Amino acid sequence: MTIVANRFAYVVGADTHSRTHTLAAIDARTGARVDTSTFPTTPAGVSRAVAWIARRTGGLADVLVAIEGVGSYGARLARACQDAGYRVVESFSTPARQRRGLGKSDEIDAELIARSVLSVDADKLRDPRQDAGIRAALRVLVAGRELLNSDRTRSINALTALLRTVDLGIDARHPLTKAQLVTIASWRHRQEDLATATARREAIRLARRITACDQDLADNRDEITALVTASGASSLFEQPGIGAINAAAIIVAWSHPGRVRSEAAFAVLAGASPVPASSGNTTRHRLSRGGDRRLNRALSSIALTRMSHHPATRAYVERRRAQGRTTKEIRRSLKRYIARQLYRHLTAQNVT
Repeated sequence: MTIVANRFAYVVGADTHSRTHTLAAIDARTGARVDTSTFPTTPAGVSRAVAWIARRTGGLADVLVAIEGVGSYGARLARACQDAGYRVVESFSTPARQRRGLGKSDEIDAELIARSVLSVDADKLRDPRQDAGIRAALRVLVAGRELLNSDRTRSINALTALLRTVDLGIDARHPLTKAQLVTIASWRHRQEDLATATARREAIRLARRITACDQDLADNRDEITALVTASGASSLFEQPGIGAINAAAIIVAWSHPGRVRSEAAFAVLAGASPVPASSGNTTRHRLSRGGDRRLNRALSSIALTRMSHHPATRAYVERRRAQGRTTKEIRRSLKRYIARQLYRHLTAQNVT
């Protein structure tokens, strides 16, 4: 095992924010802090940050840049550092004991980010996700789909509450149907008292918003399906329970070969690794609440689909229930098994 301190001459930690990035350069051989500096997040500021790294590290090639928020605030800085030839990785969490008594500032955080990787096995560094091509497009579409679903759900809840409060001639005792939404959206304004007329206008607006969200979601699914089909992971469609949306979530999390170093690491990333929950004479495991929650939801969706429609999975569920396992325990085992299947499939296909 070769740790970072023995492989790289300098480690630079970056504490990223919406307006500024603070960098700290550490001499990996001695652990001494070389310098710290703060730069604006403008294009010129990012260029100055990369130039500062070159000056403080003597322009050496063996420089590691650890960035906190590499997939959000630090994304542009990460791309600029990679274009300059530096190895860029995600930061590791800092133990509480290292923070004790230090206080908090951007300079302190940047230094701790750099030190968080010094003793890490260099082969276990976490490369940032690729942010180009199909994967980048899928990331945008998947995030946009979540916003559309949230907007649609809020509008449905608001419309249902309104129809149950004000009598507008719609039976809202049960979930609203598509036909009811079409009817409400096609209403015309009527001569009514002020309160009823206002409620009717709001109901029309909400119904039309729900209809628009439905159309946007359909267009979003079509785009995602086309991109997944054109990607190197199109073979995911051959796996039972995996559709376009779940495949997109898997591709976005997987990113590229080498990002996930092992099957167990992929299970941890997916929040599907077994967590011990034993006590006394009871030995059991529970569902993990960590990891990439979007990927975890995809695994849950695949597991539920297989439990309902996949003959081999249904037989497994019945066998485990006969052994006294609960539905949650069975689903946890299935998610772990699916994570193993996906890792082996993606590795075998060399998905990029």
